[in-house]
Amino acid sequence: MRFEKQAWAAGAKLVAGVDEVGRGSLFGPVVAAAVILSPDYRIRGLRDSKLLPAERREELAVRIRERAIAWAITAVDSARIDQINIYQASRLAMRLAVEQLSCAADHLLVDALKLDCDVPQQAIIHGDALSVSIAAASIIAKVERDRMVATWDPVFPMYGLASNKGYSAPKHLAALREHGPSPLHRQSFAPVWSAPIPQEVLSFMREESAAFPESRELIDVEPVA
Repeated sequence: MRFEKQAWAAGAKLVAGVDEVGRGSLFGPVVAAAVILSPDYRIRGLRDSKLLPAERREELAVRIRERAIAWAITAVDSARIDQINIYQASRLAMRLAVEQLSCAADHLLVDALKLDCDVPQQAIIHGDALSVSIAAASIIAKVERDRMVATWDPVFPMYGLASNKGYSAPKHLAALREHGPSPLHRQSFAPVWSAPIPQEVLSFMREESAAFPESRELIDVEPVA
């Protein structure tokens, strides 16, 4: 809690840790969280979400939500990521999480990045390993993103999303080569746009296109050159 204690000693009352997950994934959104922990209650076991088993992350996520002064989770979808790039999408998701806190933070501890907001902030390299507030944010963001991606596994079973969460696992890369990307893949990422098969269109899009031919131009998805 060194960084939190420094901020409190400098006069801050509501110190928020901010982090994102899913930056390197090929599928789905980047998800960010902001967490304001109470200085009077220590949640034991907080550390970088990537170093925790999934079951332990789930347990800690519940405790964080119950014990934190405030928390918020936001997501920026794959289409927006393709529009503004993953770096800017990560910063956007983190800023939105800060803005959606139920009580306004007066100091931010941010994992590696600087956010476009007026709140005093400190960017900390490897912050999820050095700050409990950032670690808490990484945990609830990771749990939420894993849940979001897993819900798409029955829709796109060929990619193994329930196990790889959209990252570059061998099965996922092989499926991209065999089946091409889904509409929720990040078209600006090289393993996606270089897939030899054009993007698959969701079945409900095909049905709507057949029923309303005049809307075809709005819903057809063209492969990225």
